Formats: sequence, structure tokens, C-alpha cells
Amino acid sequence: MKKVISISLGSDKRDHRVQTEFLGEKFIIERKGTNGDQKRAAQLFTELDGQYDAFGMGGIDLSIQVGNSSYKFRDAQKLIKNVKKTPVVDGSGLKNTLERLTVEYIEDELDIKLAKKKVLITSAMDRFGMAETFYQRNADVICGDLIFGLGVPIRIKSLKALKIIASILAPIVTKLPFELVYPTGHKQDEVNQNINKYKKYYDEADIIAGDFHYIKAYLPEKINDKIILTNTTTSSDLNKLKNRGAKALITTTPNLNGRTFGTNVMEALLITLIDKNPAQITSDDFLKILDKLNFEPNYIYFKSRKDDNNG
Repeated sequence: MKKVISISLGSDKRDHRVQTEFLGEKFIIERKGTNGDQKRAAQLFTELDGQYDAFGMGGIDLSIQVGNSSYKFRDAQKLIKNVKKTPVVDGSGLKNTLERLTVEYIEDELDIKLAKKKVLITSAMDRFGMAETFYQRNADVICGDLIFGLGVPIRIKSLKALKIIASILAPIVTKLPFELVYPTGHKQDEVNQNINKYKKYYDEADIIAGDFHYIKAYLPEKINDKIILTNTTTSSDLNKLKNRGAKALITTTPNLNGRTFGTNVMEALLITLIDKNPAQITSDDFLKILDKLNFEPNYIYFKSRKDDNNG
């Protein structure tokens, strides 16, 4: 039996453990949050090294990948400095393949026309593949990296601008304490006192996409008829979206026992199925294994789809 675990800087309230099967292989898939405690996370990576087939790193990215440029997070590298045996992934390889496929699936299989659809991506530097595919499908995209990441109310409206801004900010941001740019630990569960701070950006969008912690941090009381495209959600998250009027939820990773795991733990699962050194795994390798698994995004429709092509 294969074992994979996501060690996360996020809240332990989202911890989960399931046993499942892929391609005839039995798996135990776990998620363990450390409530923002980096020392505890580093300790777990060190103690569990060699006891699992793969680690997922949650609540923090190993690096930012924008186009052909990569920028490593200093805090993330510190967490795994003592890991010698178990491969560590953060989901970026899967994001660059599965999330591109998901955007294509929305239009090609669900027949939701993306041309001129208004799309808000809360953090496109973290999901460059998703952002690029929306642009390729002629969606009207707003990248909210400056808004949600730094609190600067400036919309990024093109891939060219995103790359330029990334080349300036990423070398600086990746050296900062990670909690300054992303909610960790119990901050992920806190209700922001000023939920209307970014309401206008949500109101403008037909599709709200990206990391769910960013999406929910300032989620307005009403998101009527919005389509939410994200990854890690719980039953509580689903209820929140439904109660606030969302039309549909699309998650790029499958539902396992009532919740979706992050791309980091799903990537950890996939690299154990690919007969290759993890450092040599390519996007094509991920595409081939996803095809074998018949991986499909998880779709939950809260309302009728009859107006999807018009609104």
C-alpha cells in the first residue's frame, strides 16, 4: 500500500485521511496541518522522511513559476532542508497540467463559452497555467495578485503585464516571511471583518478562480450566479458558497470522502504512479497518467445551467 501525506502550514481543522485506490494501487492519503507553525512543519518533514512514498507541501509553495521563470520561497526551502529520502512536491506540476485541462473542459465539455466571460483569478502567479488558458480562450481576465496578495487595488489585465510584475516582485516576495503574503494556520478560518473590501471585483466577475483561501477571505455575502473554480474545499465551504448564491463549484481535484484535497497531495499521489525519478517528471508524464486515470474535475451545480452561455 502506498502512503502520501500533505504537511501543511494551514489549519489543522482541515485535516483528513482516506483510503482509496488508483490503477489497482491502494493508497492512504493524509493531510496534517500545523497551524502556521513552521518549526512543527519542518519537524514533521524530518521525522516522517522515508516513512511515506511522497510528501505534499501545503499552505506554502516551493516556488513561483511564471512562464519560463522560477522563484524559490526561502521559507519553503527551510522546511525541507533535512529531507533526504521522500520526494516533496507542492502541486505546481499538476497545476500546470490539470488546471489547463479544467479550463478547456469547462468550454469544450460543459459548453460554457469563455470568450468575453469576465474571470477574476485571485492569484495568477500561483496558477499561471490556468491564467494562460483563460487568455487563450479569449476570456476577459483580471489577475488579482496585487489586490489579494499585497492589498494594492490594481488590476492586472494581460499575461505580458503579469510576467513583468512577477519579474519585479517575485524575487522580493519569495524572500519575505510567507505569512505576510498568504494566510496560514488559523488565519485561514478567520472571517475578515471587512468582507466588502474587494466586493466590486467579485461583483464584476462571471467566474471567480484561484486558491480558495484567497477567494473566501473577502467573499461577499452575495455572489449570485457566480461560478467558482478552485481546488481544496470542505462540506462547510460548499454550504457557504451555496448559501451565498453561487451558481456552481468546479474543483480541479476529485472528491474523496466528502472533500477535495489540494493539488500538492494529488501531485504527490501521481508521482508515485509514474515510473520515473520525480525530478525528471514532465508535463507530458502528468498528462499521460491523468488520461489513464480518467481524472475529471468535480462539478457541483447549485442552480440551473440554462443561462451559463449568456451570463
